[in-house]
Amino acid sequence: MTFWRNRELRQHINVIDGSVAPTIVLTNATYLNVYTNQWLEANIWIYENRIVYVGENLPEKTTGTDFYDCQGKFIVPGYIEPHAHPFQAANPEETVMYAAKTGTTTFVNDNLTWYLLLNKKKTFSIMNAFSKLPVSMFWWNRFDSQTTLKDEHVFNTRDILDWAEHPLVIQGGELTDWPSLLTGGDRLLYWIQEMKKLGKPIEGHLPGASSRTLTKMKLFGISSDHESMTAEDVFKRLELGYRVSLRYSPVRPDLPEIIKGLLDKGLSQFDNMSFTMDGPTPAFMENGMINVCIEKAAENGLPLETAYRMASYHPARHFNMEEEFGSIAPGRVANVNILGDKQNPNPESVISKGKWIKKDREAISYRSIIHWEEYDIGPLELDWSLAGEDLQFSSPIGMDMINDVIIQPYSIVSDVSADSIPPEKREQFIALVDKHGKWRVNTIIRGFAPELGALVSSFSATGDIIHIGNSKKDLRIASERMKELGGAIVLVNQGKILTEMPLPLGGVMSRNPMEEVIPMNKELKRVLQEYGYAYGDPIYSLLFLSAFHLPYFRITQQGLLDVKKREVVIPATMR
Repeated sequence: MTFWRNRELRQHINVIDGSVAPTIVLTNATYLNVYTNQWLEANIWIYENRIVYVGENLPEKTTGTDFYDCQGKFIVPGYIEPHAHPFQAANPEETVMYAAKTGTTTFVNDNLTWYLLLNKKKTFSIMNAFSKLPVSMFWWNRFDSQTTLKDEHVFNTRDILDWAEHPLVIQGGELTDWPSLLTGGDRLLYWIQEMKKLGKPIEGHLPGASSRTLTKMKLFGISSDHESMTAEDVFKRLELGYRVSLRYSPVRPDLPEIIKGLLDKGLSQFDNMSFTMDGPTPAFMENGMINVCIEKAAENGLPLETAYRMASYHPARHFNMEEEFGSIAPGRVANVNILGDKQNPNPESVISKGKWIKKDREAISYRSIIHWEEYDIGPLELDWSLAGEDLQFSSPIGMDMINDVIIQPYSIVSDVSADSIPPEKREQFIALVDKHGKWRVNTIIRGFAPELGALVSSFSATGDIIHIGNSKKDLRIASERMKELGGAIVLVNQGKILTEMPLPLGGVMSRNPMEEVIPMNKELKRVLQEYGYAYGDPIYSLLFLSAFHLPYFRITQQGLLDVKKREVVIPATMR
């Protein structure tokens, strides 16, 4: 991967030769050398976005150079999030710039939302715009949608290969539709092989997989997996040659127990492991991303140097970007975290791509550079309203929420023909309605927030509109309010709007700064809990309603889906 033209490389040499001044010099630095695993003393020269020198010397030419004394401070490489979902109600620009203040300066991002919002040409254009942010943004090449779509040709060979060749795309996956490989999915296998030919790894999605299945997936070319839930899961994957991301996420905060389990088993080799938050919701990432993972790992006994390497060097090596990222060394992108105490991974100052993101605990303000309207991403314009037939519920099979990820089918025995369902039944109406107004899927859900009149959300796995509630009157009120806002999550009870989260970017993302989205997310959960919601985070609950990689029963564009059989039990109804 080449980041600098020949002319720029010559200029970097001129800095060393003394004819050009470096941009920033960090003096008296004690930095972690990830190659020797030692804390060493040096002066670090940065020219524009690149580290050009690490050693005892100071530059000869210093006109305009910003000298920063690091005496008594400790420097580590910028942290890398190898498995990012930056579209969790907040928009990706706000997400990454917020996380950068706490030291996570490189992101490898899911591209699924681009498939749902934009055509390929506009997607590649907005990706190039994101590359101009003062953080490092890379992308996945998705092979499936995590659900069943009306148009199954969204993922096609021509587009997949174009994505594969894009220089900002550095991995294939995550591979949620891996069962199709076992049943003869040669098209998927072809896509995997083409990515591997380009030297780009494939990320699996293999929760609970047996050693037999993991072996088969390794033979198919899967490189890594982030779905370990126990130390035993990690060992199984490492023994078979996988790279493993240890997860601390809203739904699976497994990292502390995994670290303790690995250390209890005597593991001393962590070179093939990294950290991930696996798409934190805004409230969950209030204190940052990978810095929080380092903190949790160190609290549970992982040596600090190992934790810092897992946060930087290990993922860089996995993505074949060791020459550009993951270390404090000549030639690397200037992503640098300055710590007041090496025991504390929350940086006092952050440099990303050679620019100060935070300096002496003060965040540097940057203007937004993503102009969403240029890519036709704006408020939803829905030309339909809920009709009487949209709120007719006659399905014999309902959705029973067991926990954050498991939904089981159940036989509906209650009379659900009335305009409301008594809260003591623990049941609510649920309808997934096409955002273009062409189809709907209706049934009953048990155990979501059974005392709530209505939740209507344009935030979903597919961008279609979710309606959940025990009152048809409240569902209509919430639906109209969501439309007025151009997309939102709206909660209503007994005719009163309780809270709302506006999502005017395609109906799935906020325009607000993260500092405003976080309290919105917290309030959404707090209000839902008052009405019986008992799960980790409503953002994830809404996403998971349609996710076919989770057991056992889902509501999708095609209809109610039996996940294990991959069969539509009750098809969608045309409106």
